[in-house]
Amino acid sequence: MAETLSELYRYSFEQNAALPAFSDYGKEPITYAEAAEKVGKMHESFSEAGLKKGDKIALAARNSTNWVLTYLSAITYGAVIVPILADFKPTEVQHIINHSDSVLLFASDEIIEELELEDVPKLAAAYRIDTMERVYLNKKAALFMKAVSAVKNIFQRKKPEKEAAQFFSRDIPDSETAAIVYTSGTTGLSKGVVLSRRSLFINVKFAMENMPLKSGDTVLSFLPLAHSFGCAFEFLFPTAVGCHITYLDKLPSPTVLVEAFAKIKPRLILSVPLVLEKIYKNQIKKSIDGTATGFLMKVPVVGKGIEGVIKKKIVNVFGGNFMEIVIGGASLNPEVDDFFKSIKFPFTIGYGMTECGPLVSYSGWKDHRKNSVGKLINYLEAKVDSEDPSRIPGEIMLKGENVMDGYYKNPAATKAVFQDGWLRTGDLGTIDSDGFIYLNGRSKNMILGPSGQNIYPEEIETKLLGMKYVSECVVVDRDGRITALVFPDLDAADKDGLDDAGLQQAMEDIRKKLNAQLPAYSQVSAVKIHAQEFEKTPSKKIKRFLYG
Repeated sequence: MAETLSELYRYSFEQNAALPAFSDYGKEPITYAEAAEKVGKMHESFSEAGLKKGDKIALAARNSTNWVLTYLSAITYGAVIVPILADFKPTEVQHIINHSDSVLLFASDEIIEELELEDVPKLAAAYRIDTMERVYLNKKAALFMKAVSAVKNIFQRKKPEKEAAQFFSRDIPDSETAAIVYTSGTTGLSKGVVLSRRSLFINVKFAMENMPLKSGDTVLSFLPLAHSFGCAFEFLFPTAVGCHITYLDKLPSPTVLVEAFAKIKPRLILSVPLVLEKIYKNQIKKSIDGTATGFLMKVPVVGKGIEGVIKKKIVNVFGGNFMEIVIGGASLNPEVDDFFKSIKFPFTIGYGMTECGPLVSYSGWKDHRKNSVGKLINYLEAKVDSEDPSRIPGEIMLKGENVMDGYYKNPAATKAVFQDGWLRTGDLGTIDSDGFIYLNGRSKNMILGPSGQNIYPEEIETKLLGMKYVSECVVVDRDGRITALVFPDLDAADKDGLDDAGLQQAMEDIRKKLNAQLPAYSQVSAVKIHAQEFEKTPSKKIKRFLYG
């Protein structure tokens, strides 16, 4: 196997030249050879513009073929890519372009229109991502302005003279920075995570050694590529293997996804819990509840025979061709988790963080252990800051080649998160003797009980999410009282004929039922209805800091 990031992609593009590489949903694909030619054109444009190794290129758009070509062109040239989540507010996007010292910007029209690019002094030019046409030129920028002014349309250039694979052969040490990834803002402030080329390589190498994909397989990309989870496993990994990746440019609603799964028939599916839970609720549960099949599942003897029938139907919902669904970002709703396990559905749950680029733990679905988030990957060391790491939760600490180099231009934050070379994750959990990790929650979210007890909101939320009428929830400490905010399942309430008063009473009944499952020190004082869905990050985590 290749031992550097450059070798990895040079080999893939050589071996898979004639195979389809990337396509936008509903459009014809480009081959690996055609993709390499476009990368070559971008390299020549970068060189003509005077771009140097280590210069920053910002990328702010939704998933597309041109998004991945821009990313590939940057990291194979030796530039540093700065992927920006398209769901960030314009002020955040502009701040990141400025803070990262980006000299070029590739973005969608709707993002460019909202930016005040004249206020980003180091930015030399901006390009429209769909056409690669230049739409902004900073005449005051001193950096390579005479050269960049000539580069008006990157893809309308003659075919590069080099062979395709040569565009991936630049001698770039893996110790150099590949990307600066700004965190999704669950704490309210984004920080630029500096990831080396080695970090990306380790993530891809582990996936190649442990995940079920091969050359020619199909992948549907619907997670945001600017997030490290989607980038690593819906782009970098399948590209290194030689897969055909289709990029979904629509919001991934259950209806859109089910249609896309049927057309693409992906071999590996990456998801966050919220997506899987909505598909379960809207596409699966409704087809089972109240039917003879649903009734027979509950009959012990007959249930086991029915499971295979139901499993086949559900597999078809996801395209009927996948080997595994990998879930990251958070734990599954207990009802969904138990249902999928009961029919031996091939799904597994992993654990990662942007600071590791992102992978920390994973195990294939056949080896996955209940309540765990997988097994620590073999390229990392881990320890738990606890007197009994296998039984008493403590902060998980990590060390390894895929751990970030630090936060960009933020030495104070970098110093705060490292202790004697160990990355303090902020996640609380335990690790068993076989390396399987079990999470309890975020240390910053932990509530201190009245007598010093540690209360983990996520554990209470997990119980709440298994109850009727609860669609989303957040548990917070308000004036020393534990309060659960619930966005209700309005469809279920309407079906049962609940008016406002009836729904309020249902919440009180839920509180009593919940407290019967909780120790005295973590009892919930109130369950309050939240009138709309909670605001979320692009990776579908609730922005908890907004509701404390």
